[in-house]
Amino acid sequence: MRIQIRPTLVFGSKASKDPAVIDLVWLTGLLKDIDQGKTLMAACKKAGLSYRNVWQKVNEVETALGFKLMDRVRGHGSQLSEYAQYLIQFTDDFDDKTRRLGQTSLAHLEEGFALFRDKSEKQWKFASSSDPIIQAAVGDFEKFELSTAGSGEALERLFNYEVDIAGYHVSEPQASKTIAKRLQKEGMEIFPVMKRVQGLMVAKGNPLNILGIKDLVRPKIRFMNRQKSSGTRLLLDTLLTKEKIDPKQINGYEREEFTHSAIANAILAKKADVGVGVKSVAIENGLDFIQLKDELFFLAMSEELTLNKDVMKLVRRIRQLSEEFAGYKSVGLKRQITGWI
Repeated sequence: MRIQIRPTLVFGSKASKDPAVIDLVWLTGLLKDIDQGKTLMAACKKAGLSYRNVWQKVNEVETALGFKLMDRVRGHGSQLSEYAQYLIQFTDDFDDKTRRLGQTSLAHLEEGFALFRDKSEKQWKFASSSDPIIQAAVGDFEKFELSTAGSGEALERLFNYEVDIAGYHVSEPQASKTIAKRLQKEGMEIFPVMKRVQGLMVAKGNPLNILGIKDLVRPKIRFMNRQKSSGTRLLLDTLLTKEKIDPKQINGYEREEFTHSAIANAILAKKADVGVGVKSVAIENGLDFIQLKDELFFLAMSEELTLNKDVMKLVRRIRQLSEEFAGYKSVGLKRQITGWI
């Protein structure tokens, strides 16, 4: 990008809504060409304007200033007036002073523009359900701004154009198809990226002998839940409904945390005995794990964003990492999601 500071003539009163504006560098360039012996026709051609258009502009300036810029001498073309010579000298002096005094300021301005361009190109907003692979994958790139949100909240933020990408997970094909239908209606593209295992995280050795969902209603067992709108909370509520369990029977159903790691930390700190989370977090924190359900994790985004190389690199990185973490499996083929979209 080339940045210049150029003098401009503005004709009209302060109250004028549409004042005449003339670039003084362009005007004096035209005058210099004529002074150096070029015909007005040749000068017009160099300026890329018609003969009539140039004369109109020159007449506007002369009328506004009250001085003649050129004298039309029959048989000798146009000759510059004394005032035109003054304008040329003034513009040359202005350019010289600008170069000498303004180089540092212009350098700062160019640096500032470059900084803002970098920022505008750098960050894609990505709202995703809590997941260690998502966090690890985003950490490998600089162009994504990750915020943790429940699956439902992430999708709503995408629909409201608050984020560019949403990460969500579902455990039931019918629920997945319902979400996919709405995304497709909004012109969004869906990328399945991985399958993961959700289950109950408990202390090492499972001292309370928790074997499944039905054990959560035991009075002495303290449960830690995930927040409303999270996919994990939806999974739990679906399983409770199938088992015909009233959530009010669970000690701690109303206590909430926002990530799998926060649930694990609550169990380690003995603030809770059990919570729902992914297998990899349980293993990482030395907890025992009781498998409940497999689910699919998807990314949703606009069709335009699917052409972005960095976004596609992120998708590939998530799939790659899902082959390296316990309790995950990469998903990318259509046959792997038959009946889910």
